[in-house]
Amino acid sequence: MSIQESKQRWQKETLDPVLQRFPERHEQFETSSGIPIDRIYTPFNSDPDYESNLGFPGEYPFTRGVQPTMYRGRFWTMRQYAGFGTASESNQRYKFLLNQGQTGLSVAFDLPTQIGYDADDPLAMGEVGKVGVSISSLADMSMLLDGIPLDKVSVSMTINAPAAILLAMVIAVAKKQGVPASKLRGTIQNDILKEYVARGTYIFPPQPSMRLITNVFEYCSREVPNWNTISISGYHIREAGSTAAQEIAFTLADGITYVQAAIDAGLNVDKFARQLSFFFNAHNNFLEEVAKFRAARRLWAKIMRHRFGAKDSRSWRLRFHTQTAGSTLTAQQPENNVIRVTLQALAAVLGGTQSLHTNSRDEALALPTAEAVQIALRTQQIIANESGVGDTVDPLAGSYYIEHLTDELEKQALEYIKTIDEMGGMLAAIETGYVQREIQEAAYRFQRDLEDNRAIIVGVNRFTQKNEGLRMEMMKLDPALEVEQRERLAELRSQRDNERVAELRSHLEATALSGENLLPLFVICVENEVTLGEICHSLRQVWGEYRPGFDF
Repeated sequence: MSIQESKQRWQKETLDPVLQRFPERHEQFETSSGIPIDRIYTPFNSDPDYESNLGFPGEYPFTRGVQPTMYRGRFWTMRQYAGFGTASESNQRYKFLLNQGQTGLSVAFDLPTQIGYDADDPLAMGEVGKVGVSISSLADMSMLLDGIPLDKVSVSMTINAPAAILLAMVIAVAKKQGVPASKLRGTIQNDILKEYVARGTYIFPPQPSMRLITNVFEYCSREVPNWNTISISGYHIREAGSTAAQEIAFTLADGITYVQAAIDAGLNVDKFARQLSFFFNAHNNFLEEVAKFRAARRLWAKIMRHRFGAKDSRSWRLRFHTQTAGSTLTAQQPENNVIRVTLQALAAVLGGTQSLHTNSRDEALALPTAEAVQIALRTQQIIANESGVGDTVDPLAGSYYIEHLTDELEKQALEYIKTIDEMGGMLAAIETGYVQREIQEAAYRFQRDLEDNRAIIVGVNRFTQKNEGLRMEMMKLDPALEVEQRERLAELRSQRDNERVAELRSHLEATALSGENLLPLFVICVENEVTLGEICHSLRQVWGEYRPGFDF
């Protein structure tokens, strides 16, 4: 009897009598990407060609992981995203986390820093240090990294529009520590396309923004070879409401655009591609998330090998950082967030992440307290040291359902990429609003399901408590920190060589009009105490600012 015949017998003799008495919860089950979920998966449903679709860990197409031994060799980097107030305040939090067993830094910047304004700019008033650390000068960066050995600790920075300038500051601080740029390890997000799509912290129009990114690729390939020059981010695309398939598709479409821009600028793909990295969200649909990471890895390997003709196998590898889903955290019953984060973190590990941030239980309410951050870090440490999931490579491989989801997500993502290609690429798709509309429609569908109780969030639209109240202690920032930051900047401006600053800013404007790489000049500028805001203002004078040209 064939599997199909056995399945038909099972349905008639065993399943149907049960369904008549106990109907299932829904007529149709599906993932967040709209993939129908069958009741059971067997080899009849999915029988992939192992060599071409899965292969072996550390080998093309990398479905099973980018390293041959994965976590049997060493665990993922435990990198808690943190930053608030002044550089001194954040430095204390970083040292606390490193003492608790964190293995890499992940820097959060405040909004003024993210959009290129100094702390004393009128537009920064009231926002200094609120959602991240305020960095206006090399002095701030030196304080932020004080006592942190940059030749031993990798530093990830979630910064985009002014990413090249913040990298220049890290290089300058490393020089002071006696650490050559060639020894630095870390990542800058440096992904401007997703800012136009989902996040909004852009400064310059697309073309000069792409130039800054390719400048970083070129400079780091020579001077900072161990640095990840970009973290192509699906995280914020998912936070904006996309499905898992859209997260893969739009992230990889951004990646395609960056790779093509670098090739068009004359760079050799095998020289810069190995320094590309990605940043994904770990959401709630546990098994779909595991499959998402595997599908993304396989699809990127095919894109790099066949579309761009990369020859070095290191250029085919999709290495990624994961953060648990901030959009799933709830202010109601915030203790439940610990469970959500645990499941999301486990999905990232089973999907083969290289580094991981776990959100804190109180982040739907305020910046996380030290106690909440410690619990979040301990979540990773328990998964690593007590669960046993890292003892074998890609432990869910071969599951009929996992392999089916992996295949389906890859298919859906590839269809989106083909549509974007037909539109002329990701920049064209962004400029027409196509990508934004797709994400908004997915977010609307989920919100409608939530309001109709087709989707359940525990503590929000089911299993609620009356008069719940907030019992959790929350972190509060001292308003004096903003005053302190402004005063420190005023002192810096009064003591530096302002003639030299003016000379460098003029040089900067001239270089921005040329085709020269701006990174070496950024390093010189920050070493001469030209501030972040001053550098960005000089570039604004030449390039202008981006304003969306479409309506939704």
